[in-house]
Amino acid sequence: MEEWKKDVAWLLVALIIVLGLEYGLRLALHTNTPLVIVISGSMEPVFYKGDVVVLKGVNPDSIHVGNVIVYKRPGFEYPIIHRVRYIGTLNLNGKTERCFVTWGDNNPVPDPAYPLKNGGYSSITMYIKGFGYYDAGCVPASDVEAKAVFVIPKVGWIPLWLREHL
Repeated sequence: MEEWKKDVAWLLVALIIVLGLEYGLRLALHTNTPLVIVISGSMEPVFYKGDVVVLKGVNPDSIHVGNVIVYKRPGFEYPIIHRVRYIGTLNLNGKTERCFVTWGDNNPVPDPAYPLKNGGYSSITMYIKGFGYYDAGCVPASDVEAKAVFVIPKVGWIPLWLREHL
């Protein structure tokens, strides 16, 4: 009978540590999602499927071409983590806002037109060598959740496997 009490105590301690770490990271990195698991190969060879990327909340004005950002695309279940390739402007409800053309390092073209919350799409027509003119999606600055800080390789394989198989 005494053994199960020790097991429950260790389980509670582990739960408190995990929750404390999660809350602490949220506070320290200024984002509600401080960790994301890479679920595709679109950013190879920088991030591989199963890597965990540590994110930091960021002021959109501090985002530059070459930064890797995370945004939640309407209609997609998981956040997208891609590199900023071009910065433009967008007129949303009479207000001018920065927007970011992104695509994965392993993708040949930019992400497609971006669906806006109030309807319609955001895109910028740009010339891409080998493809010609392309309507690239432009992610509004207000939809950017965070910026990648560093990667922890392969740590996300177990939760990724569980998510895909259960």
